[in-house]
Amino acid sequence: MDIRDNLTAGWRTFSGFVLSLGGIFALVYGLMAVYRSTFFAGDAVFAFGGLETWGWITFGLGVLAVASGLAVFGGREWARWTGIGIAGLGALGQLLTAQAYPLWSLMIMGVYLLAVYGLAVYGVRETAATSSISRPEGIDAGSEERPATIEDRSRRERRAA
Repeated sequence: MDIRDNLTAGWRTFSGFVLSLGGIFALVYGLMAVYRSTFFAGDAVFAFGGLETWGWITFGLGVLAVASGLAVFGGREWARWTGIGIAGLGALGQLLTAQAYPLWSLMIMGVYLLAVYGLAVYGVRETAATSSISRPEGIDAGSEERPATIEDRSRRERRAA
């Protein structure tokens, strides 16, 4: 396994976790906006609708983010693209509701953007065409050379001595 595969798997796991965490935060935010509207700023002006409307929108995006974050753990390509889309919509939604509770909205938006970064940049897997370019000369693309272990190295050193 290549170090890039480990990095990709690590970022995929991290992005799935962060996307689920951002979804949970959005769920709490949405429910608070619907049921405890006195917690938020009273003079907030929204692009359309009121605080209750945006609470339900945020709640729905939170549910989708949690479901998408859990699907990302499976490593499917569709889940990665769905996660990028849901996190992007969630970040945009948080930007539009930032007047009601700015610090909480910006925190959730930052979490979503971190998930988008992890899914977009480190979700790309290396193809066979690009891996054959990086092979040293003299090694065919079809032949696999096993990595040298400590025992192999010590045998070579004994033979050389």
